Amino acid sequence: MQNVMIVGAGKGGTELLKILHETEIFTVVAVIDVSDEAPGIMLARQLGIPVFSDWRPHLTSEIDIVVEVTGKEEVFNQIREKRSKATVVIPGSVAFIITKLINEKKDLIQQLLHESDLRDLIFNSTNDGMIVIDVESKIVLYNKNAEKMVGVKKEDALGVHIQKVIPDSGLPRVLTSKEIEVNREQVLKNGVKIITTRIPMIDSQGKLYGAFAVFKNITEVVHLAEEITNLKEVQTMLEAIILSSDEAISVVDEQGKGILINPAYTRLTGLSKEQVIGQPATADISEGESMHLKVLQTPKPIRGTRMKVGPGKKEVVVNVAPIIVDGKLKGSVGVIHDMSEIQSLTNELNKAKQIIRSLEAKYTFDDIIGLSEEMQIAIEQARLAARTPITILLRGESGTGKELFAHAIHNDSNRKYNKFVRVNCAAISESLLESELFGYEEGAFSGAKRGGKKGLFEEAHNGSIFLDEIGELSLNTQAKLLRVLQENEIIRVGGTKPIPINVRVIAATNLNLEKGMAEGRFREDLYYRLNRMPIHIPPLHQRKQDIPLLCKRLLQKINQEYGRNIEKVSEAALEKLMDYNWPGNVRELENVLGRAVIFMKFHEKVLKAAHIPALGSKEADVINPGLNELLGHENKNLTDLLDQYEKMVIIERLEKCNGNKTACAKLLGISIRSLYYKIEKWELE
Repeated sequence: MQNVMIVGAGKGGTELLKILHETEIFTVVAVIDVSDEAPGIMLARQLGIPVFSDWRPHLTSEIDIVVEVTGKEEVFNQIREKRSKATVVIPGSVAFIITKLINEKKDLIQQLLHESDLRDLIFNSTNDGMIVIDVESKIVLYNKNAEKMVGVKKEDALGVHIQKVIPDSGLPRVLTSKEIEVNREQVLKNGVKIITTRIPMIDSQGKLYGAFAVFKNITEVVHLAEEITNLKEVQTMLEAIILSSDEAISVVDEQGKGILINPAYTRLTGLSKEQVIGQPATADISEGESMHLKVLQTPKPIRGTRMKVGPGKKEVVVNVAPIIVDGKLKGSVGVIHDMSEIQSLTNELNKAKQIIRSLEAKYTFDDIIGLSEEMQIAIEQARLAARTPITILLRGESGTGKELFAHAIHNDSNRKYNKFVRVNCAAISESLLESELFGYEEGAFSGAKRGGKKGLFEEAHNGSIFLDEIGELSLNTQAKLLRVLQENEIIRVGGTKPIPINVRVIAATNLNLEKGMAEGRFREDLYYRLNRMPIHIPPLHQRKQDIPLLCKRLLQKINQEYGRNIEKVSEAALEKLMDYNWPGNVRELENVLGRAVIFMKFHEKVLKAAHIPALGSKEADVINPGLNELLGHENKNLTDLLDQYEKMVIIERLEKCNGNKTACAKLLGISIRSLYYKIEKWELE
């Protein structure tokens, strides 16, 4: 930075001080003036700059520039004589010109900023969207309404090619043709429907500078009607839009008489212009009351009213809004939607959701409950396998959660954004399984679909297929599956052309495949293909420490399904659950908890041991031998056998309750009166 000394603190010196103080390349080290009250002296004090009355003692070699602003020639000459060779002396006249130029520059910048702000204010105040591009089709101007309609922020649009922001924009075409395009309909990628006018920017010499588009959102036709200041003007402006709209639209005046309908309205209601225009608003209604008249009375918009219109009593949904001009109600505009079309779309949506649900994996590893070492090993193996393309074989008893693992493996793999197809090999008959898995060609068999049909392996292309109960496949289907695993291709039933596929196979079984191989029911070569990454899912009796966590998660699920609010399982109930071996695994545990919740009272929050049904405990072992003994009497009929068994059960329950008849009746699930009757019948006292 250069050190500057200002000699003279009058008006010119003061202006110069202000300018130099704001720069970063100069440092004002001293301000000199014979008057202690000169404006520059006072400003320098405020800015913390040293001030003096005589320049002579302070004109050292450290001063790079001296600005003489006294206007006295002798002072200028004295300073020139005394200064060092490295010090530059600028006369006041030059300093004045520089000051004036700088001030003019500042004024011009301020004026330019003002005009830019004014332009931006006008540009963003319009209700229309506006976009300007240069000759390279890059966006140079983009207002707020364009941002709102297009759905792309200004900072993400400026400087970007127009077709990256609006893929089907016609502005590049206007650059080429240099012709104006007026009132063109366009649907943006976010579904907003607009009417746009595109104009090339050409100067008087024919030079092209770019093009701009002005566009309006026509989906808000009702709001447009509210803002127009003259009803006749409304009719003129809206007619082109309304007549071309696929929505059925009707407009009435303040008296409730029809003034405008479009062709879509005629198609929907079956009523012509002659039957509606000039007629009361009730003319088109076959069932219900006129929403036009209701809006004219309130005047407030009405949305989603169902009614029947026209001679065919067409079911529709109506939205009606008032038309207000200068604060006065001038009529109303209604948009009518075909209920059958809405219902059809809803049905299609539901079908699509069902298809999506059937082709997506719902669970992740976070949904697998288990802190036991056995379960953690299985989870770690599955996580490792998920990140490879290898075929996986899930092994475990029924109800251990093999399908849950299959979902989680797919969702943790790089195929998670593609399809997940589930196949229960035991649930599809052998005659259908092959065509379901591999598809078929047209005419492959009687009843085959025209054009053939994709198989489940083709549906799962680039995704995963889960083959549950793989041990139930026939030897013929096993051979075809082996080809898929070896060659990564399938041949449709009735076809000859191999179709390449890229599918991760996740198989599962609860059968002993090794025993199946020994008995000739399972192919040895397929076994070794599937068994590259076997994952053994432990049965519940091997990880009983997971039962408390499983109960907590299963109760959350049961609460949602049954509309209950069970908070926890008591310690005694958990102890009872832990004592059982669970041959049906987690599926059986869920079944037991579900039955227990059903029989709980609605206000009960804790699942207790008494709520849990019998789990094949010792009391069943006591009764079963007696039952076997009864069944050994071949000469007894069914009534006698049932009577004897009932007597045996009552004796056993009375002993268990230490003769307490009330407790015994509760345990048996009968009234105390019924118990006394049976005791008397069997002479048990």
